[in-house]
Amino acid sequence: MQTKNIPDGYGLRVGVAAVMVVAAFSFIIGFDKQKPSDLTYQIEGITILMDKRHTMYLIGKAVDFYEGADARGFYVC
Repeated sequence: MQTKNIPDGYGLRVGVAAVMVVAAFSFIIGFDKQKPSDLTYQIEGITILMDKRHTMYLIGKAVDFYEGADARGFYVC
């Protein structure tokens, strides 16, 4: 993460955000600092951050990295 200019103390945050129009959820993913309500995991040298309240929405989901001609980045599948 140092080679991508991500500051020390940051991790990859995975969570959900409410979509009020359809009463559904969309996934959020991005780099953030750890918060007191977070669960933390170390996976292949990357710190994963997840708010405890989002656990039930993320069970069975996976985070992957895509790099192609059209786009690149992390996504939840």
